[in-house]
Amino acid sequence: MTPPPSPSAPPAAATDAPRWFRTALAVAPRHLDTTVEGCRVHLRCWGSAELPGLVLVHGGAAHSGWWDHIAPFFAETHRVVALDLSGHGDSGRRPDYDMRIWADEVLAAAAAGGITGAPLVVGHSMGGWVAAQVGVEHGDRVDGIAIIDSPLNDQPPEEDGLRRRRRQTRVYPSREEMVERFRTMPEQDVLLPYVRRHIAEQSVQTADGGWTWKFDPTMFGRRRLLREMLPQLRCRAAFIRTEFGLVPPSMAAEIDALLGHRVPIVELPDAGHHPMLDQPLPLVTALRMLLMQWARP
Repeated sequence: MTPPPSPSAPPAAATDAPRWFRTALAVAPRHLDTTVEGCRVHLRCWGSAELPGLVLVHGGAAHSGWWDHIAPFFAETHRVVALDLSGHGDSGRRPDYDMRIWADEVLAAAAAGGITGAPLVVGHSMGGWVAAQVGVEHGDRVDGIAIIDSPLNDQPPEEDGLRRRRRQTRVYPSREEMVERFRTMPEQDVLLPYVRRHIAEQSVQTADGGWTWKFDPTMFGRRRLLREMLPQLRCRAAFIRTEFGLVPPSMAAEIDALLGHRVPIVELPDAGHHPMLDQPLPLVTALRMLLMQWARP
């Protein structure tokens, strides 16, 4: 990743953030919108449109800004697109949400972001379900998928938390109070403070009487188990598990068997379920190695 010409960092970067983080955020994305079945879908783009495509899919209740400090590491080799799934971030909302429509949004965002060939799709947590749905429904239109710490036998963990709460998102009196209250779903012990603040500041929006979160609290639904989907993939795949995430070694062995012992299974040591928040550089390294391996004839 080439350092930017300007030494200044975006306002969201904390003054004590390391150089790599400030350098990454200085590679600002281009923001675009497209429409999928009547709903606006927002996306961020990095890199030249002439490069191979890479699409990054966030988890439940998250947004494309979760990739702001990750995507620039791939901008010299790929056209990178990160989208806000409908019901998330700056995208519109729907009466109901289905993995199939989210899979369609992934491909539509790739096209709107200037990706002309078959992209690689990386999905984290609930985004792993979306990536798998892309591989099942549209395997002939992608170059492969990578799933980050999505468990085999459960519903997406973020949606499960919303389902249990079954209440509308609170309205808070100030933006700063909301930023301070930012938590992950599921929660994890370690969050790099400068990454946490950058993501939290982009996770809020104005509402009547104050501020609220940028996701639809009713976006949960009943999803097919990942166990059922993996054997039906119609493209190559990889799986990244985190040491302290939701996929223990025994489950990783099951995933390996379901995928015919023929795909990379990578472990990120000392990482929680949200590795972009506690171990972002090892996550970048794992994805880089995967892309290099897949780029070989």
